Amino acid sequence: MLKKYLAVVLISTSLTSFACSIDGKEGFVPENHLNISPTAKIKNNMDITTFNEIIDKVEKVYAPIIASMNATLSVERYWNDGTVNAYASQDGDTWEVAMFGGLARHHTITNDAFRLVVCHEVGHHIGGAPKYSGGDWASNEGQADYFAGLKCLRRTFRGEDNIAIVAAMNIPAEVTQTCESQFSSADDQAICKRSSMAGLSGAKLFQDLRGQSTAPDFTTPDLRTVNRTNDNHPDTQCRLDTYYSGAICGIDDAQDVDQNDESVGVCYRNSGDTIGVRPLCWFKPAI
Repeated sequence: MLKKYLAVVLISTSLTSFACSIDGKEGFVPENHLNISPTAKIKNNMDITTFNEIIDKVEKVYAPIIASMNATLSVERYWNDGTVNAYASQDGDTWEVAMFGGLARHHTITNDAFRLVVCHEVGHHIGGAPKYSGGDWASNEGQADYFAGLKCLRRTFRGEDNIAIVAAMNIPAEVTQTCESQFSSADDQAICKRSSMAGLSGAKLFQDLRGQSTAPDFTTPDLRTVNRTNDNHPDTQCRLDTYYSGAICGIDDAQDVDQNDESVGVCYRNSGDTIGVRPLCWFKPAI
C-alpha cells in the first residue's frame, strides 16, 4: 500500500514553503543534501539514549489514545540516519511516525524542541481540523504545529520538574509576562515557558535551513493575513507565532480538539478569545 507522508520540516535554502502531496505521489520533502551522521561533532547534548527517552515520553501518552481510536501508533527510530527531517504516515490502522537522528543532532535543536517535533508528527494524525484540503486524515502543517504546543507538550511535560528546568533557561520578558498572566499555577506557567522556548528552538532550525538572516522573535509576530488557510509549511516567524500561541492558550489540554470542527478545544477568535489563537499568517477561520 502506498504510504502517505508529510514532512515536519522544510529542507530548502529557498524562502518558499512546500509540503508533500497528501497522496504521497510527490517527493516527501524538497530535495536536500543535509546529513548529520552519528559521528559528526554536534553542538547540542543529544545522544541515542536521550533520543529514545524523548520519543518514549510522547509514545507513552499517545499510544493509548490512538489505540482508543482503533489504530496503532508506530514510531520508527532512525538514530543512525543523518536525515534532517521527520515524517507521519498512515498504512491502514497503523499510524506511523518516523524520527531521524540527523534532525535530533542539528545544532539548533534542544531536547524540548526534539520533543516538539515528535508532537508535531503525532499531531498530523490526531491534531484535528483544519486538515489538508482534499485529504482524509492529516491535520495540516500549521495545525500540527499548534497541536504540539497546545496539547502534546503540555501533556508530556506534566509530572516533570518544570519549575527547576525553566529556572535554568533564559526566558524572554515577553514570554514570562504572558505565561504568568495566562496561567495561575506555577507549574502551568513553567510548562508554558518551556513550550514557548521549544518553539523558538524549532523556529531557529527553520531559519537556519532556509538561510534567513532575520531571527524569529516573540516580539515580532508575522502580521500578514491569508485569504484562505495555508495547508503548507508557514514561514519561519509564522511558525514561531503558532507554537507560542499554542503554549499561551488558556484552554485545558484535557479538552480534546475535534477532527472536523476547528473551533473545539482551542482558543478561537469567534468564541471571543484574543490570546492563544491560531495566527492569521496561515489560518483563515471558517466561521
